[in-house]
Formats: sequence, structure tokens, C-alpha cells
Amino acid sequence: MAKIDQPHEPCTEKSACSCGCDCATSIQPLPAADAAAKTAAVLNFRGFWQYFRRMPDLKIVVPGWILLFATFFLERFGVSLTLTRVLQFAVLPMAGWMVFRNGAISLFRDRDLNMNVLMSVAAIGAVAIGETHEALIMVILFTLSETIEWYTNDHARAILTEFADLAPHQALLVAEGCEQWVAIEELKPGDHILVRAGERFPMDGEIVRGSSEVNQAPITGESRLVPKTVGDEVLSGTVNGQGVLEVRVSRLAADTTIQRIIAMVTEAQENKARKQKFIDRFAQAYTPAVVAVSVLVALVPTLLLKQSFWNTSAGYGWFHRALSVLMVGCPCALIISTPITMISGLTRAARAGVVFKGGIFLEGLSDSKVMAFDKTGTLTRGKPSVIKVQATDCNGDAYCEPCDNLVAVASSLEAHSTHPLGTAVTEEALARGVFDRFPAAEDLRVLEGRGQQGIVNGKLATVGSLPLFLAEHKTPERIIAATQASEKQGQTTMLICDGERVIGYLAVEDEPRAGTKKVIGDLKAEGIRTVMLTGDSLGVAERVAKEIGLDQVFAGLLPADKLERLKLLKQEYGQVVMVGDGINDSPALAQADIGVAMGGAGNAQVLETADVVLMKDDLTRLPFALRLSRSAECDPQHWHQGAGGDRGDGGMDAFVGGGLRGYRHLFDRNAQRAARTQV
Repeated sequence: MAKIDQPHEPCTEKSACSCGCDCATSIQPLPAADAAAKTAAVLNFRGFWQYFRRMPDLKIVVPGWILLFATFFLERFGVSLTLTRVLQFAVLPMAGWMVFRNGAISLFRDRDLNMNVLMSVAAIGAVAIGETHEALIMVILFTLSETIEWYTNDHARAILTEFADLAPHQALLVAEGCEQWVAIEELKPGDHILVRAGERFPMDGEIVRGSSEVNQAPITGESRLVPKTVGDEVLSGTVNGQGVLEVRVSRLAADTTIQRIIAMVTEAQENKARKQKFIDRFAQAYTPAVVAVSVLVALVPTLLLKQSFWNTSAGYGWFHRALSVLMVGCPCALIISTPITMISGLTRAARAGVVFKGGIFLEGLSDSKVMAFDKTGTLTRGKPSVIKVQATDCNGDAYCEPCDNLVAVASSLEAHSTHPLGTAVTEEALARGVFDRFPAAEDLRVLEGRGQQGIVNGKLATVGSLPLFLAEHKTPERIIAATQASEKQGQTTMLICDGERVIGYLAVEDEPRAGTKKVIGDLKAEGIRTVMLTGDSLGVAERVAKEIGLDQVFAGLLPADKLERLKLLKQEYGQVVMVGDGINDSPALAQADIGVAMGGAGNAQVLETADVVLMKDDLTRLPFALRLSRSAECDPQHWHQGAGGDRGDGGMDAFVGGGLRGYRHLFDRNAQRAARTQV
């Protein structure tokens, strides 16, 4: 057999497109350190000021603030009011550069009236009627709030580079009795590849030789290992157990399960409806109304009643009064309160361990009707633990000597195992204090997907599956019945023989997280329907759902199935939140109106795809985040009511009711100041 070439690291050099971005760069893996740093940056608000200082626009904005502030004192040096106002208008675009620029782009290029347009109108109106200090305060606060949102969005944009790490870039090709490492792009359907113990499957395919247990959790979310043998399908990105498998490739590299997940995430993000903040929705209708009324105020009296358009010695002209309408009519309280409320909410959430990637998601969470949860790693701990120990000679006490001895023998066989089940056994042995009762098994031999054998206490002991013991060991009927009953409940079982006889079995499962039942109850109390979307079996899913009180369960779902189910939930109930932690959840997180990731259990890809991150895997923060979102959404709208309907003679009444009463009170300067004071 030919010498096997050693695999080399794929090239990670990036090429940029002509615009200087990386949009034309193919997906490449990031070094682990860089990925960790990037994830940390996404979740760290302390970097805001460094981000702000590096902004190119800062060289325009800050001098503009200073110059606009300096104009307040020009009259003291004998500068005329007219010249002062001209200078203020000249400096205002500098001070509000980001606001005015984005407003102009939105208005003239996109034909959209958003918050930037509304803010620009308010600032111009403020300077025009001599309230320049209000314009300065508004542009400073708005610039800072927008920069914070840009900062969070900039660092939270969804990237897919690390998806490529989930499946190997090379495979061990078996051809004409030789083995050779080749790039997966060179493989064709029908080629045979070798996948050794513990390796990830680089390609989708069918097993043609060997048997093993496969960890499919990265793709399907299944909490238990799945036995695979000749004729069974395996998926790229899943992890081989302890057997050596020869696999016949069934798809090209571009069509593997991992690549399809990447495509689904990308498509879901591109097709995700563009969310608008409340203030932007409000601005689209309110801004043209204010402008239209201001124009009517300026033109109707001058054209129909032949009154003065410009100011005279007798009083204000109708142009000045129209500008007053424009200024008083613009909801300053709403403009300023919305970003401030959102920033306060984002900060409060971050301190409580919930990271929102922008105010739009803090607003949006409040509109949710349904929350869909992944099971493994989200509602459950994500790793198996021993929940049942049943020795053949058990006297009824789970911690009796026969049961302790059973665990001790099993832990001796699993002492050096990195298998999740082996880890669960050793943890149970440590908890019982019997891990050192026997030394690690000698002459250990893996039984390809069925178990393993080794010398324990001078005898050939075995730990393995029920089919193995039915075929090779005389197993008591009651142990067989108990094992089958556990497996029907979705538990993984392991039988143990000490070299002379079968001494019992262990049952292992992934248990719900502590406090999950209360979390579901709190969400229901808030009017949220709770649903499980999982790739695990129906029996396991229903047992967990019943234990924690979920409303509905959908099991046996692949990533594409989760995506389709999520679309149906959105059609039936409206806005849907998806909560998950694994690669298989990424398409659904991207498709959902709000995607929530588990910050500790979730990997870097999931953290980037999600809109909200629960740090430290703390699901109890989810009801808190929902209540905070509803509070944050209510505050700006409450301010809107105060800035509009509750302003009395200012605001809405200023340009509607006031006009019907001869405009008398509207254009009294003291009344204007009183209205703005209320704002």
C-alpha cells in the first residue's frame, strides 16, 4: 500500500474585490484565536470608544460641534444676529454630518423618509427659529446613539467563514489499493474514502465497509450516538466513533450537507425582511405631514389673505411662523428618547448577560408570539450523564455495593475514553467515589460501534450495547427488559460483564437544564407559545417537552426541515423567535424574526448568525429580555404621546388646533418656548 501523504493546511489568504471589501472572498477557516477574539469583540461594548475614535467622520463632526457651540457667543463680540445665523447654518452640516449625509442619501437616492431625514428637518428648524442649542444637543445625542448601533451591527454581522472548519478540507481517498490525501473538491460520486475513529466525515456518503457509532449532533442535534453499518448514510460534518469506516461518496463537495447549511443561512439572511425601527416607521408618515402643514402655513395666509411672508417691524412673517411649525411639530422627544431608550436597554441587557446586536432587535423581541427552541444544548445540558444504575444483584438502593461495583468496572473500561458516554461513566464513578477501585483496563479492544473489552481485575470485562450482549453474553431476562424499557424512553444504555457474568446496565441521557421548566412557565405567562424544533427522536423530544411544559413538539428535523417548519410557524402565528446553540440551528436562527443563541454552548458561527446572545447559557435571562424589550418599546411610544398629544398648545395642537384659532397662540414666542420645555 502506498505511503499516505500528510494533509496540509488549506490556504487562508484572502483576496479582496475591487471595492476593497471581502465580498468576493471564498469561505476560509479562521484560526481559533482569531475566531475567539472576533466573538469577544461582538459581545464587548467597551470597544465602543475605540471604534468611535477610529471613525473617519469624527474629523468633521467634532470640529463641527465645537464651532457650532462657539457661535453661541458671537453676539457678545458684536457679531450681528444675521451673520451669526448664517454661520450657524454653515457649520450645522459639519456638526450633524452623519445625520445630514445619511438623510440626504435616504431622501434623494432611496426615496425613503427615515429617522435621519426627520432629525435633519428638526435641526434645520431649530437653527432657523433661533434655538441652535437644541439643534446641537440633538445632533450630538443622535450621532452618539447611531454610532453605538453601527458599532454593534458592525461587529455582529453574520459571517460563515468558520462553517468551513466543520468539515475537513481533505479526505483519505482509497483507490486501487492505495490511500492518498486529496482535496475534497477533487472527489466525485462513487469514490471511496476512509474515515478513521474520531474523525469528522468530509463528505456525504454511504458506508461500504465497517461499523461504528456516529455523533450526528452537529448536524441533526441528536443527543444520542447513532449506530451505523454497511449501507447506512453518513453526513459531512458529523463525527465518527471508534470504528474505521470506508465510505462511498454520494455527492460533490459543493452539494454536501455542510455546504447546503451554508447556502441556507446565506439565503435566509438575504431574504430576511428588512426590519424598521418604530421611529423610522413613524417618520415615514409623520415627516411629510409636518412639512406639508408648514408649507400651507407659509403660503395660505400670504397668497389668500395677502399677509406678509417675511418678518416685519410689526411682527413675525408667515415664513418664520412656518419654520416654527416645522420645529415645534417635529417630535424632538421621540427623536431623542428612542435611541436613548434603546441604548439604555442595550446596556441594561448586557449587564444582565443578554447581548442584543442593535436596538432593532431589542424593539423587535417585544412583538414575538412564538418561541421555538432547539433541544440538545439549549433546553438540555448538551452532554449525557448517567441517570440510572441497575445492577443484577441490586438490593433496591441505587447506591448499594453491587451498583457501585457495576460503575467501577464500567469506569475502568472507559478510563481513557474521550467518547461522550465514556465521560459520563467516569463522572458517575468519580461522584460515587469508586473511580480508583480498579486500575484502567489493560489490553483494551474496541468492538467497532458495539462496545469495548479489556482486562479488569484479571478478567476480560466488556461494556457494550444490547445487541452485542444478546449475541455474545447470557443476559438475565429482567436486565434485557429493563434495558429495552430505558431505550424506549430515549435513553442510551450500556450493559457490563465483569468477565464471568452480566452484572447490570447503565442508562445515560441528556437532562434538561436547571430552571428550564420555570423559564417556559414565565414565557407562557407573558403570552408566548413555546415550541421545540429538534433533530432528535420523537420519543426523546416528547419526554423532555412534557417534563418542562412545552406547548408543541416537532422532532426528527434536519436543518432544512427546521427552516421549513419555522416558515410555517411564522405564517400561522406571526413573529417567531428561534433559540439554539448548534450548527444545525444556524439556518433557522437566520430565518427567524429574532435569532437567540446560547453564548456559552454556542459556537462562533451560531453567535455570529444570531441577533441576541444569552451569555453563560442562562435561559432564565430569556423572560427578562422579553420584559425589557416590551418596556423599551413602550417608553418611546409613551414619549411620543407626551411629545404629541400631551403637549397642549405646542406640538400637534400647535399646527392643527392653533391654526384654526387664528394662529394667535401658536406663534407667540413664549408659547413656543413653553412647548419645547415640555418636550
